[in-house]
Amino acid sequence: MLHSARPVCLLSLGSMPALCHAQSTGMPSAGSSFMQMIFGLAVVLACLYGALLFLRKLQQKAGHGTQGLKVLGATAVGPRERVVMVSVGKQVLVLGVAPGRISALHTLAADELPEAPAPGVPVAGDFANRLKAFMERRREA
Repeated sequence: MLHSARPVCLLSLGSMPALCHAQSTGMPSAGSSFMQMIFGLAVVLACLYGALLFLRKLQQKAGHGTQGLKVLGATAVGPRERVVMVSVGKQVLVLGVAPGRISALHTLAADELPEAPAPGVPVAGDFANRLKAFMERRREA
């Protein structure tokens, strides 16, 4: 019991000069409090930015195994469900993706797909247009 009381007593005696100094100088100014807050915010933002860079490097290293896999497009069919077109070699897979489950909906050859627009040119509804054109071609055949 005596041993546990000593550190508390020493701690309180050690903090007495700081308390006396704080009482004699008064409250810190609003400007110094603001600068301290801005500095703390800058430190937190710098840490978040560093973590983001670190995660990007990890993703780049992990992505080497997916060289033959390319996502051609995706569209949402529900709040948590999507239909995704994935190119694997010379085949294109149409996959249904839901939480905890991926189902192959259709498989087709890559040459059966309609021509894609020039790379780098964004096209609104590209996946929907491709799927619609493919379904119309299937009906005609």
